[in-house]
Amino acid sequence: MSDSLPNTGLPVEEAIAPLREALATRRHSVLIAPPGAGKTTLVPLRLLHEDWVAGRKIVMLEPRRLAARAAAQRMAFMLGEKVGDTVGYQTRDERKIGANTRIEVLTEGILTRRLQNDPTLDGTALVIFDEVHERNVPTDLGLAFLLDAIKTFSTDVKILAMSATAQTQLFAHVLADDTGDAPIITSEGRTFPIDVRYVPRQRNDRLENAITDVVLGALNTDDGDILVFLPGIGEINRAQTLLKERVAGNVDVLRLAGALPFSEQDAALNASGLGRRRVVLSTDIAETSLTVDGVHIVVDAGIARVPRLDSRTGLTELVTVTSSRASADQRSGRAGRVREGIAYRLWSRIEDSTRLPHLPAEITQVDLCGVALEVAAWGTPLAQLSFLDALPEKSLRVATETLAMLHLLNSDGNITPLGRSVLGLPLHPRLGT
Repeated sequence: MSDSLPNTGLPVEEAIAPLREALATRRHSVLIAPPGAGKTTLVPLRLLHEDWVAGRKIVMLEPRRLAARAAAQRMAFMLGEKVGDTVGYQTRDERKIGANTRIEVLTEGILTRRLQNDPTLDGTALVIFDEVHERNVPTDLGLAFLLDAIKTFSTDVKILAMSATAQTQLFAHVLADDTGDAPIITSEGRTFPIDVRYVPRQRNDRLENAITDVVLGALNTDDGDILVFLPGIGEINRAQTLLKERVAGNVDVLRLAGALPFSEQDAALNASGLGRRRVVLSTDIAETSLTVDGVHIVVDAGIARVPRLDSRTGLTELVTVTSSRASADQRSGRAGRVREGIAYRLWSRIEDSTRLPHLPAEITQVDLCGVALEVAAWGTPLAQLSFLDALPEKSLRVATETLAMLHLLNSDGNITPLGRSVLGLPLHPRLGT
């Protein structure tokens, strides 16, 4: 069991004692640890037998299905157990939780559904929001609902926000108790020096061609496996096609994305065999949520695909944007987990200084129909909920008008029976009616 788990040597071990102290004496806490420090897999295990947990469950939220499954598998392995014993996981499509499961790894939307059904989270001692820096809509919504439930029902559920590069003061303030802002615990990690090399992509050069040239050069001049960050599966497929035609016979070109089969995801995460090298073409899922073993070289395209509200249609669409400086630093850090690494960035040093420190929170950039329907079902007035960022008034007004037009809200803004039926569907409210 986790109370007898030997010291793992993971960098985050140094933060366990102060974190235990913080959660024993205060209501909530924030943990900052760099990618690869081990916070996702070690922290729940180290906290499971604390006195205040008192035999109850720890729930940890992950922003992606692949990350939830991988985290549960790794913790179960560390305990010498199977998934579904002490550690289990649940996503929208899959559930592996047994009668004796004490640590449940969930995708974020599962928490919102649980809170709507049981605001007290009976039997839960701690909710861990992992990778909070990503600021997904379900993170912000679930956190606002949980804080409101704790206050309304006077429950003793604790909250731990964990991240690699979170806006620490923002989370510490929203998680404040009567004593003041939540304590911030920092793990310095153990990242080795990274040689950052800028190789700007030419204006007319297709992304997959530029990626292929950089990867082939790195294979010839540097050693170790290569992790390539691309914005989506389309770019990954095109780059894979080009690379497979040109790499040596001992190099495997693998894909890593949430929509891929489990077997292909696992193959990308596992280290290379003896005498072989690999190139892993990944979405931003490998930025913080997952660790790809054996990587000493990172190639970063410098762009990301994010949801944004289209003002013409009133719907959210995926758009390609320049990634943030925080994202670039996290991606580069993946090359220096066990030794000195190399990071290639497909932009100039001058452009690097003009990038945003962090991308805007998703909840400030997207259609709010789903959020407005969840808030109406929750029942607490919006002004009394502790959101990390104020919801845009125009987007909220449009969302409320749309829900009323669809008969999901009545004239007083309260949720209708049809609205409650639509709420449980994994669809946009427009499609659920």
